[in-house]
Amino acid sequence: MTRRASPKVKPPKPALEKHAGTKRPFDIDLAIERIREAVKPFAKAMLFEIYEDGHTSAFEQLVACIISIRTRDETSLVVVRRLFAVARTPEQMSALSPDEIDELIHACTFHEPKARQIHAIARRVVEEFGGELPCDEQTLLSFHGVGIKCANLVLGIACGQPRIGVDIHVHRVTNRWGYVQTSTPEKTVEALGAILPKKYWVEINRLLVPFGKHICTGNLPKCSTCPVLEMCRQVGVEAHR
Repeated sequence: MTRRASPKVKPPKPALEKHAGTKRPFDIDLAIERIREAVKPFAKAMLFEIYEDGHTSAFEQLVACIISIRTRDETSLVVVRRLFAVARTPEQMSALSPDEIDELIHACTFHEPKARQIHAIARRVVEEFGGELPCDEQTLLSFHGVGIKCANLVLGIACGQPRIGVDIHVHRVTNRWGYVQTSTPEKTVEALGAILPKKYWVEINRLLVPFGKHICTGNLPKCSTCPVLEMCRQVGVEAHR
């Protein structure tokens, strides 16, 4: 008895190719223009919000970024404002004990180690830099627990340097667009640095945080109301609203 050969099953196309034939080429200038309008009804990304509150120093931005790690913006904003109402300069912060800082920021995730970290940074800024945190990447990265995301956000927002701040929203959205193809936020920083016009380096975080929270969400993105759907490759999107 002869066996019939099993029918060959074609492997699924990579996610990037699934919608590629029906999409127009990605136009980053048009995308930025449309997303600026789309995010106007939503709350700003937290670091940009506190900057507009007047918390413009590199030290304040760094402290706020540390507090925001693994913590929702809505919580971080309340915590940061509560802390800065008591202490907002390195001198004022170092005069508090880690326990006092912890009491002020207890609503954020990992508040105890963050309190110790903030206190240690404040003391070092006072002792080594005369109370003013320099706008220098290597200095920022030398602080325990400070990575490239916070360093770039501080340098971009507080210091006016062209830096790309990549958090989970920027990483997810730009990969979903098909604009970059990367596996980690750190690699996304490098990929965007090679193709994103420098005039958008700081703004990309300000726009894609609310865009990623409210429209291009992690689960069931709202593709039906997305202003860049005609260009987005919808990489990895299996279901949407």
